[in-house]
Parts: sequence; C-alpha cells; structure tokens
Amino acid sequence: MSLNPLLAGRSVTVQVPATSANLGPGFDTLGLALALYDQLEVSVRDAPGASVEVHGVGEGEVPTDESNLVVRAVAHTFAHYGVELPGLNLVANNVIPHGRGMGSSGAAIVSGIMAAKGLLEGIVEIDSEALLALATEMEGHPDNVAPALFGGLTIAWTTPEGPRHKRLNVHRGVSPLVFVPEHAMSTALARSLQPESVPHEDAVFNVSRSALLIAALIQSPELLLAATEDKLHQSYRAAAMPETNRLITMLREQGFAAVVSGAGPSVLVLANDPGQRLVAAELVAAQSETPWQALMLAVDFSGATVAPTAVRVDA
Repeated sequence: MSLNPLLAGRSVTVQVPATSANLGPGFDTLGLALALYDQLEVSVRDAPGASVEVHGVGEGEVPTDESNLVVRAVAHTFAHYGVELPGLNLVANNVIPHGRGMGSSGAAIVSGIMAAKGLLEGIVEIDSEALLALATEMEGHPDNVAPALFGGLTIAWTTPEGPRHKRLNVHRGVSPLVFVPEHAMSTALARSLQPESVPHEDAVFNVSRSALLIAALIQSPELLLAATEDKLHQSYRAAAMPETNRLITMLREQGFAAVVSGAGPSVLVLANDPGQRLVAAELVAAQSETPWQALMLAVDFSGATVAPTAVRVDA
C-alpha cells in the first residue's frame, strides 16, 4: 500500500442517526432510524496516526487515539480497499446515549465507514452493498447498521454472499418515543441471556408478529400494540433489566406499544400519533419510580450522510 497524494488536504463531515433495533418481535432483523444525530468531522493531516476530539456523550471516556472505534472503522475501510491510511484528525460531536440500546456503537462504525467513503471519493467508489458489508463485519449483525446507513425502517438479513437490506418508509402517523434511563446495559451481557433454542410455538408467534409489524409500521399504525408482542428475547433479558421490564409492562397494560430498544435498557414506544406519546410521557413521569429521560423523536428518512467539510470564512 502507498499513500495516495489525492488524499492530501481532504476533509469531510458525517452525520449518522440513532437507531432502535428489534422493535419487539423482529429480533436481529428489524431496525428503525431515529432523528437524533452524531456528527463527525475528519480531516487528513501530514503527521501519521490519529487524534480524536470528543464533545458531548463519551467526552473524557472514549479513547482519543487509534483505538477509538470510529478510527478503527476508517482504518478497516481503507485496509479493505488496499489504500494506506493517512494521518487523521477527528472531531466528534456525540448526542446518541452510549450503552442504552440506541445504536451508539453502530453509529460510530457507520461514521467511520462513511468518513472513509468521503475521503476516498474519486479514488475508490463504495456502493450501498459494500457499506453494509463493511459495517456488519465490524458490528457483527446488520440490524442496527442498516437503518443507520439508509434511514427509515429496514429489514436486514444475511446470505452466503453477505448481508442484505430492504428499506421501507414509515407511516406518517408513527411517532417514536424513547425512554432513556441513567444506567447502561452491556449488549454482550444481554445477548448472553438468550437461549440457544426456543419452543416451536414461540417461533411461530414471532413470525406472525413480525409480519404484522411491517404492516403496522408502513400502513396500519392502529395495529402496533398487537404487532409488537414478542416471545423470543425480551422475557429472557427481563431479569437483567427489572426497571425496563416494569416500565414496558406498565405501558403495555395502558395500551402503548412499548418494547426494549435494541439490547436495552431504553424503552421504545411506537405511538400511532403524536398525541398518544404525550400521554405516555405524562404517565411515566407521574407513575414511574425510576427516572427516565423522554425523547420524542421523528423517524429519520435520510440515514447517514457525508459531504466535504465547508470552508470556514472568518468575518
């Protein structure tokens, strides 16, 4: 590999949305992009190595050198295409909560891959299929990185040739609400609680609910409560997230389509209109003993974006 002179002086800005995976029954398959964004600026420098400046979530906590996940994603992409990694300066402005089931690690990976795509423009062309493959290699599964990359509602699956996705637009009435707790949850721990096999009737139950959920999200939001029932993963993780389980139970008993967001511990409510989520937020504020931050978010339809960094002109 040799350093490409075309990289000199290049700088890009990346924006990546938060995501919520599983959505109840769609375990490791369904994901939704949410209008809450991490932003990243990456510029090529003369000196080798990488430096990372972090503002917002993760400031003072995440690595600020080559071990940073975003840097590793940039490096992974460059290595895949046989291009030598230049020296890099990164400035990350993070708002997606870490360890809360809102796709923060997927967003970091997608940020790095999209930054690499932008830096390599005109040198290597990276299509959507390659972006998903690169992100899935690092994340391990495509359910979070697919909506982060492409926006909207995504169905993700794997084939012998690699991961694939289908993006769908969400009904305008669907109004996401995420309740974020103060404590984090390890995705690895959550996954370790899953059994290796489930009863046949539970599998059939989730197949029916997953199919119904697609219809509810794109056409019939009034079916969201029934469509978000699950028997594959949430009950097995409940003991590790008692506050999450209590909140979901309370909300569903009141008619709200509440599910674990990703691996948790956040709770996603898929309201069928904006007014319903206001009622849900008021209910939680009045009745929950655990403090929850209520994030009323729109569905993101754009996914990750990358563009040359605008040149700042001093007044």
